[in-house]
Amino acid sequence: MMCLESEGSGSGGAGDDRLLTLSATMSRAAPALAGKALELELQCPPPPPPAPNKPRKLGRAGVAAATILSMGNVLNYLDRYTVAGVLLDIQRHFEVKDSGAGLLQTVFICSFMVAAPIFGYIGDRFNRKIILSCGIFFWSAVTFSSSFITKQYFWLLVLSRGLVGIGEASYSTIAPTIIGDLFTKNTRTLMLSVFYFAIPLGSGLGYITGSTVKQVAGDWHWALRVSPVPGMITGALILIFVPASKESQANQLKARSSWFRDMKALIRNRSYVFSSLATSTVSFATGALGMWIPLYLHRAQVVQKTVEPCSHEPCSTKDSLIFGAITCITGFLGVITGATATKWCRLKTQRADPLVCAVGMLGSAIFICLIFVAAKSSSWGAYICIFVGETLLFSNWAITADMLMYVVIPTRRATAVALQSFTSHLLGDAGSPYLIGFISDLIRQSTTESALWEFLSLGYALMLCPFIVVLGGMFFLATALFFLEDRAKAEQQASQITMALASVKV
Repeated sequence: MMCLESEGSGSGGAGDDRLLTLSATMSRAAPALAGKALELELQCPPPPPPAPNKPRKLGRAGVAAATILSMGNVLNYLDRYTVAGVLLDIQRHFEVKDSGAGLLQTVFICSFMVAAPIFGYIGDRFNRKIILSCGIFFWSAVTFSSSFITKQYFWLLVLSRGLVGIGEASYSTIAPTIIGDLFTKNTRTLMLSVFYFAIPLGSGLGYITGSTVKQVAGDWHWALRVSPVPGMITGALILIFVPASKESQANQLKARSSWFRDMKALIRNRSYVFSSLATSTVSFATGALGMWIPLYLHRAQVVQKTVEPCSHEPCSTKDSLIFGAITCITGFLGVITGATATKWCRLKTQRADPLVCAVGMLGSAIFICLIFVAAKSSSWGAYICIFVGETLLFSNWAITADMLMYVVIPTRRATAVALQSFTSHLLGDAGSPYLIGFISDLIRQSTTESALWEFLSLGYALMLCPFIVVLGGMFFLATALFFLEDRAKAEQQASQITMALASVKV
């Protein structure tokens, strides 16, 4: 069978791992030829390696775009965890139990994970920054509207969180792939580290914002009116300053394969599958701990008789403020620690990325267990364990995203991010907040009604988290077994597609 042959790839290269741009005067037959090249990529012998290109300089426009995208990610998570920062007030206002309060986060995540694959599909085919802006405008409007929901319409608040999840899914799915298109190698690792540092930073600011605004305004509803304003501004900045990645999108339109072929390739990619399962365990733990730890520590202090139970609004905000501050600091330390450890370990082994993640997960599980031991006698001892445990847990976020970029070819990255997001939320934080609340209520039903059992039942339910984190460490170790092989395959396929496209003449 005839193979397309390259006439060289050293000219006109962009100097990174993206596909080369075709001439605008290419004939109508070019897309068909490019598609044919994809079908033959496994049947043809591998072409000679392309001539090395000079690395592209990091321009101010790229840095500005990455900064804006990171700001948007901060706002995404700030909005998500503002509800957790005022959870006790929401429980008192709407008169719901732990399972009902956990339903707010579960519905949010369920809608998020269902929408993520849809946005991943269209993100590989249409203008990404338009999709991002529309998503951030949508969730900002819904969040602001939900602050006016009255006491008898708790179901409407639950529905609004589901709609917010749809808007945020567009952002979390597509934004990392834009950064992946703009940068390469160590620069990409750095920019993704900044982007994913926005997750713990935004989460911590969510607790702080919710608690502080509620305390100042005397009404928790005002906490939901903060993030929509900067959200609208960020959406406008994305439209103005983030480049459309015309080169990447043009090649995706010409070189992409079908959605079913992309899914088949991703499912056969063992490094991708195991790292996605590991990410699911991280989502499970962060979703459950982020939702319930402030309330758990408040109940611990009630048992220790250092605070009074909350009988009317507004409730104490101290635990949410402290937990938010810890999350911000540990997020920064975790991302820096993970990136630094990976960079150093790459000098020792090419499997550094998954191995660093595995060590971080296993170490984190130990300190998460110690939280529940320390909380019985000392809240500050529990905070220390949270600090170390979160630092280790957060160390793998940017590394996991970087691993995906290594083992998945550029034309499948948005789909890969979307599928990984769907899987991690389906198996992770889609159910963990509700599951923890359900187990807590189930234990309390079989015991006497008291402050002690409110504290103990929630603690017993949260003890599920460290075991899930250990499982995640095992998945990262499995990823290490196949990482080099899958990375080499992705590099070879990307090179074949690049050369096939370059061989198509005007």
